[in-house]
Amino acid sequence: MRSTAAGPARLNEPRPDRSPLTRTALWLGVGIAFVAALFLIDVLAPTFYPASLPTRAQDGLTLSISVLIESLPFVVLGVVLSIVVQVWVPPGAIERWMPRRAWARRAVLSLFGMVIPVCECGNVPFARGLLMRGFSVPETLTFLIAAPIVNPIVIITTHQAFGWSDGILIARLVGGYLIANLIGWLYSRHPDPDALLTERFLETCEVVAQESGGRGRRSLAQFIVELRSVMPALVIGSAIAGAVQVLIPRDALLAIGSNPALSIVAMMVLAMVVSICSNVDAFFALSFASTFTPGSIVAFLLVGPLVDVKMLALLRTTFRTPVLVGMVVVVVLSAFAIGTVVNLLA
Repeated sequence: MRSTAAGPARLNEPRPDRSPLTRTALWLGVGIAFVAALFLIDVLAPTFYPASLPTRAQDGLTLSISVLIESLPFVVLGVVLSIVVQVWVPPGAIERWMPRRAWARRAVLSLFGMVIPVCECGNVPFARGLLMRGFSVPETLTFLIAAPIVNPIVIITTHQAFGWSDGILIARLVGGYLIANLIGWLYSRHPDPDALLTERFLETCEVVAQESGGRGRRSLAQFIVELRSVMPALVIGSAIAGAVQVLIPRDALLAIGSNPALSIVAMMVLAMVVSICSNVDAFFALSFASTFTPGSIVAFLLVGPLVDVKMLALLRTTFRTPVLVGMVVVVVLSAFAIGTVVNLLA
């Protein structure tokens, strides 16, 4: 079912709601269970981690704050660009340049990141603006997956880090483009793509559609609505990223770096954990280039911008959990296949 300019077509359907109090209690329970697990590990396996619990807690807090600070400017930029597309760009100004065939529209949208120089965090609110404008869910997913990689800043930083060695840059660009269009095609087969959206996003569409007044007032209202939707997910995702980094011993990942298959798996896990912005992740991966295989570096550069824990938390504001599970499976399997090919050719 196609969306309309006022938002997805399912806005008027009855839907269950989960109260803010319930959501708060849920996350509070998760936090308490996590802290209890940390104490339990220290009691039952005191030698599992070399650092003490207070030190690990401080490291986790520092890492979480660093991820949040790194991501926040791009999220705000993405919200601003979303407002520009939704409020200030005249109706039909973008659509008239798009091909009519569905596959061609997705192919063009997957290159749209070339003119949107923001990282994956900023692309989420921008994609929400595309959905509100009337683009379909598969089209928006195609843009959302490709944009963090097919991005001028990402291309430049990846080239500065690796140059043309081992085909890492080409594999990242071509692989990201192909994965994005594969995901777009898969979800285009869904009988009701709008059913892939969360109820909270549908409610946000209602609020935005009902907002009256001039463009300035509508822009301010949408800015507030989008930040209220995205910021809690960004904070939670950053906290999870910091916590996981101090829970998974880095030495365990480095120990398997020379194995062609296990190195790919290890770097994909690392990419999902560290949640580094795609604009600078190439320099982080460069520090592993002497230990890990070229294919594992490519897998890291593909998985991180698409399905790290911070990105998944942001995507959950718009897409349902089964969508995220499907995206993770497709991205991980595709990245593993591409990484294996790079290892064979390198």
